[in-house]
Amino acid sequence: MKLLAQELSFETLTGAVAAHRALADEAGLLAFCRAVKETGGRLVALWGGDLRDRGQGEGFALHVAFGIETGLAIVSLPLPAANPEYPDLSEIFPAANRLQRAVFDLLGIRARGGDPRPWLRHANWPEDFFPLRRDCDASRTFPPQNEDYAFVRVEGDGVHEIAVGPIHAGIIEPGHFRFSIVGEKVLRLEERFGWTHKGIEKRFEQMTLADGYRLAGRVSGDSTVAYAWAYCQAAESLGNAVVPPRALWLRALFLERERVANHLGDLGYLGNDAALSFGLAQFMRLKEDWLRLSGALFGHRMMMDAIVPGGVAADLSQQGGEQISAQCDAIEREAAILKNIYDEHAGLQDRFLTTGRLLPSLAAELSVCGLVGRASSQTWDLRTQNPVVPYDRLETQIATHRAGDVAARVAVRFEELFESLRLIRLIVARLPQGERLLPLVRPGAEDAMGIGWVEGWRGDVLVALEAGSDGRIRRCHCHDPSWLIWPALEHAIMGNIVPDFPLINKSFNLSYSGQDL
Repeated sequence: MKLLAQELSFETLTGAVAAHRALADEAGLLAFCRAVKETGGRLVALWGGDLRDRGQGEGFALHVAFGIETGLAIVSLPLPAANPEYPDLSEIFPAANRLQRAVFDLLGIRARGGDPRPWLRHANWPEDFFPLRRDCDASRTFPPQNEDYAFVRVEGDGVHEIAVGPIHAGIIEPGHFRFSIVGEKVLRLEERFGWTHKGIEKRFEQMTLADGYRLAGRVSGDSTVAYAWAYCQAAESLGNAVVPPRALWLRALFLERERVANHLGDLGYLGNDAALSFGLAQFMRLKEDWLRLSGALFGHRMMMDAIVPGGVAADLSQQGGEQISAQCDAIEREAAILKNIYDEHAGLQDRFLTTGRLLPSLAAELSVCGLVGRASSQTWDLRTQNPVVPYDRLETQIATHRAGDVAARVAVRFEELFESLRLIRLIVARLPQGERLLPLVRPGAEDAMGIGWVEGWRGDVLVALEAGSDGRIRRCHCHDPSWLIWPALEHAIMGNIVPDFPLINKSFNLSYSGQDL
């Protein structure tokens, strides 16, 4: 691979994803971070692992994944068993802040410097309890405690605080938002999450490569296809599996249907948050029709468990393909009419334009990805830059805008909706014949890492998987793109009025559950 600056010895990982991995010391990791930043790359994920049970004096490891020109670069830093520490990476990549805090909460691996506040523990775990350590008894329970979290205070004449959440007035997941305001103008927003911690990463340790896909597909329900595909990519690279071409094309079909469903819903809710309830009614009608056909053809409205290691669990008949193509035509016609209504509605555009701006320079600084990043001039889309089969044959078009406001994020959703409808019709027309499922072969080396990397509707989903020679999972880290986008929301709201926050927040539409594993 093309090295950026620091000479590290990278090995190419097997599998569908263009991924490379190297071991480094602290100086090498820092130099590589700076080189990635200077050459326009971005931070993708950061996680840790406990290697002490392997013997041979091993301790812990820190893994950092970067998106660069040639694909995914993973740098692993070995750490001692006693007092495992590593240099603060948030000075180079600010988005590393919350990731580093979560790594400490889960494993006790501490960054030297940076933000020392907890992220996941909420005073409900003792200070010496780290649930992802191999010797941790995860069945232990502790009495709940009240947390005195050190929110950043803004002081001055006329400054007030508004606390929203963590329990909301709807069915959305819990998250706390602390606004500092003057009048209705927002000076600062600070987020506090972690209430949906479910022990998912610990639960993976009790599973095998063959059955972990079920749990991965439930990390964030609106991205079940993206997570399942990323998990299966990782498992298949470890299990030496050859996935049939038909299965790969069907996976892309499921992924694009998931993208369309979420964009339809978001466009409806964005209209509703700007007082156009007509938009919500129409788009939710279209989404309901879309989900019903998915349920009828693939056994589940959200296509949960449709992607399995070695292939897919659901197939598509010729009649089903015709139904999908006809539905794409109908949705495209109606969505085009609704887009014209949105574009020409003066009240809607008044609420959308210039609201919640995320400048391209700040989006790049924060490693923002996905549709939010593309609305702020970031051109990251794995379907185009690092395509797997069948995207390497579909010539996917990236939808980007520079304004970075609610209007730009709405425009990206419309353009991606129409592009996904085009891709779905192509996939159905070109779907190859043949097998749809082949079994995994027993995994190889004990210290091997499998990587899955998929462009979900919200952004890129990463799964890093390690398993023993017996096929049991040692470590599975699922990374949601929301980790890197939530901090950008704190900046996008600044200077806007409090009543615009629901609209700005919906234009991001990030996952709480996906980052609270």
